[in-house]
Amino acid sequence: MTVLTPQDALVAVMVTTSAADQRLSTPELLSIERIVSAMPAFEGYDPDRVAMVSRMVMDMLSEEDGLDAILGLVREALPDELGETAYAMACDVAAADGRVKMTELRFLEMVRHELNVGRLAAAAIERGARARHMRIPRAD
Repeated sequence: MTVLTPQDALVAVMVTTSAADQRLSTPELLSIERIVSAMPAFEGYDPDRVAMVSRMVMDMLSEEDGLDAILGLVREALPDELGETAYAMACDVAAADGRVKMTELRFLEMVRHELNVGRLAAAAIERGARARHMRIPRAD
């Protein structure tokens, strides 16, 4: 049985969000890296663990019911008060490449339910992620 730290659980949610569409895009991976290096929740976290957690997530996703297993590990490792934090990080990763795919939306909904993030809080978090990742149109 794999035991995750709360920070590992946050990384697992972000990596799974990125992998939801069957590919880990560069903007999404860079977003994960920026979040881990800048957010207070990762203070004291060894960034080398990101690769280990990423491998674990990818291995689990290749198994039947792997997604449910990941969510179970995350729920077990994450204190209740960090549910909205995990959801916000997942939304930022999903929005990082400029478009949120249907598979990512479905996974975000699963995260929301699994971590008991209320609809109003989720809507505010989603709106904030969308605002942070807006691009200025080019003047061609």
